[in-house]
Amino acid sequence: MKTPTKTLLAAAVLAVTSGAVQAEGKLSIYHWFEYIPQELLDKFSAEHGVEVTMDTFDSNEAMLASLKAGKLGSYDVAVPGDYMVEIMGADGMLDTFEPNELANFGNIMPEWVDVGFDPGRKSSIPYQWGSTSFSVNRDDFPGDINTLAMVFDPPPEVQGKINVLDSQGELLALASLYLGIPQCSTDRDQLKALNDLVQSAKPHWASFGSDTAKDVLVSGDASVGMIWSGFSAKAREEGANIEYAYPKEGYVVWMDNVVLLKDAPNRANALKFMDFLLEPANAAAVTNFAQYTAGVSGTTPLLVDSVKNSPESNPPAEPVGSFVMACSEDVQKVYDTIWTNLKK
Repeated sequence: MKTPTKTLLAAAVLAVTSGAVQAEGKLSIYHWFEYIPQELLDKFSAEHGVEVTMDTFDSNEAMLASLKAGKLGSYDVAVPGDYMVEIMGADGMLDTFEPNELANFGNIMPEWVDVGFDPGRKSSIPYQWGSTSFSVNRDDFPGDINTLAMVFDPPPEVQGKINVLDSQGELLALASLYLGIPQCSTDRDQLKALNDLVQSAKPHWASFGSDTAKDVLVSGDASVGMIWSGFSAKAREEGANIEYAYPKEGYVVWMDNVVLLKDAPNRANALKFMDFLLEPANAAAVTNFAQYTAGVSGTTPLLVDSVKNSPESNPPAEPVGSFVMACSEDVQKVYDTIWTNLKK
């Protein structure tokens, strides 16, 4: 969504024998769109007597730009992807906490504790993880789809009917995989090739859309859609005859995380919310809604079969997915220029 939307959740009123009492403070969340069930927010509000507000964003880069433009200090928590946690930490935008401040810290799966983007989890907890690839309408194209050529050098059947995510990091990571060059390359020829590739592919794309990525596949407006794995699973549930691709060149994997923001106006409630999301039942509620995978132990028995068994939740051993890298400042400036020119 180009402009964040705001949902004000009514504060829970706690009944006591002497009458109602006011909510114990507030919590302000900056979150991806369509990524947490309303019922779970209501549950947190009722359990803790906290008034919750939430604004939404549609890309890591949009979130970062908004916070840098003056929103830092307005929110308590945000939900950036892995590489963006690293960028925000380096920019001094995150607060830290001790593991003993979260009663459920031990529920984090071991493989998601000592992560490169936040070693030891000093500023973040895992939220959900998944992948970014593309899905293809099988009514429009019955051939082999497991190549990134479907997006960057597409066959005639789908040209002009492709939607790509409005997500700089993920799109340029997939383009780098297709070219077989490293992410964040400092080689001028490789950076030129990256720019040339996306510029040559752009005429075949109908749209840049993240919040509409699922809908254009369901409606049939797009034959190929770059998409997050959970959105693909939801599109199939809504009737789209699509298949999620695992291209031979590779695809993006990611971990979204709840971070404690610097100057959070409601730090105590932010930690309560983070601890709440580390309870298996609550993490599983997010997974069943969003159809990704939690980084919390004990969630698997609580998942519905459609989520457990979906192709998007069960990637093959090969090819292997890659995380988006946080580039050096010099390379990021080149990436920003490539992206700005691409969006013109």
